[in-house]
Amino acid sequence: MDFRVVATTLDDATLVARLRAGDDGAYEILVRTYSSRLIAVARRILTSEEDARDAVQDAFISVFRSLDRFQGESRLSTWLHRIAVNAALMRLRSRRRRPEDPIEPLLPAFESDGHHQEQFQSWDESAEALLVRGETRAVVRRCIDRLPESYRTVLLLRDIEQLENEEAAAMLGVSVNAVKIRLHRARQALRTLLDPHFRGELA
Repeated sequence: MDFRVVATTLDDATLVARLRAGDDGAYEILVRTYSSRLIAVARRILTSEEDARDAVQDAFISVFRSLDRFQGESRLSTWLHRIAVNAALMRLRSRRRRPEDPIEPLLPAFESDGHHQEQFQSWDESAEALLVRGETRAVVRRCIDRLPESYRTVLLLRDIEQLENEEAAAMLGVSVNAVKIRLHRARQALRTLLDPHFRGELA
């Protein structure tokens, strides 16, 4: 059976109904249809292929256990995405904690008169937009990975995974204000890391 063809003919409600009925074929369709994109989501957060695959396995277990809570108010893909993000974050928290490097060296420095000590070349694209551009994708990913974990995670959740502040805060167990502050600093730090690239100093 070509599961990709079958999946395109099933709407969310039908697939969920078959899953709730314990249809083994529906489980196979769900996993084959969504595994690769969910692994990509988890990999962005965990930066490890093995950890990402483990997180997605955790996510599918959560999906199967919570099917009754899916009310169809959002697309099935959106619901799965949120569960995969949460599973990746839980695995991230379970890692042995190492002290983070401070983010301050990556933030803009100011003169006594309030002006920046360095003049940055103007660029207004978001991290998400930069990742779409093939010629900058690799360097943007490397720079994002250099951010301290707590800031990198917020940047990914907000700018890449497109979560709202409130949802990101709930997943991270922090206040909305903390998310806003970390996001602002993460964007500033990413700008600092990317600036040499935009000046043509990176290959």
